Amino acid sequence: MKIVSPSVEIITPLDGQAVLQHIEQCGRVCYKSEAKITETSAKTFVAAIIKRGHEAVLEHFNITVKFICDRGVSHEIVRHRLASYCQESTRYCNYAKDDFGKEITVIKPCFMDPGTASWDFWKEACEVAESSYFEMLDFGCTPQEARSVLPNSLKTEVVMTANLREWRHFFKLRTAPAAHPQMREVAKLLLKQMREMVPGVFDDCGEV
Repeated sequence: MKIVSPSVEIITPLDGQAVLQHIEQCGRVCYKSEAKITETSAKTFVAAIIKRGHEAVLEHFNITVKFICDRGVSHEIVRHRLASYCQESTRYCNYAKDDFGKEITVIKPCFMDPGTASWDFWKEACEVAESSYFEMLDFGCTPQEARSVLPNSLKTEVVMTANLREWRHFFKLRTAPAAHPQMREVAKLLLKQMREMVPGVFDDCGEV
């Protein structure tokens, strides 16, 4: 059994200035103020529409992200309905095969430390699940049948595509103190990257 940390990867090639200019070009149609576009006007314009709550303009640009997280977190991610998804399938992935190292991979829980009793309980439970999964496959069960014993901590990969407005909504919900610790962990990782790559759009969307 392999234990890994969660991660995020922005798949869409991003030029932050180009993104802001694209949003400005779309948004100025509303006001017929295209003549006011300059080389430096985009950031100010986008900040102004966010301040006014005119966030429909932000729907004109999509960003695709790959999350590596556990199955429990993935269930929360895919509840954001204004997005498109692809996800690693436990129906078709057979973790007993060489492609997966003949082992399952689980996500390290951020609320447990190695060497503590809670960590030992969690690790043992995951190992028992792995053993049961392989025993079911050996018995003749299909991967989609054997997956019934796999833990919530199982690593999964989720690709999510959403527009800027939906990403803002995502960050406001998923970086909040009330969010699940592991959900908050990956959301904060992504928010930090988004703020660096698309300046000004996500500054008010939570803490990193």
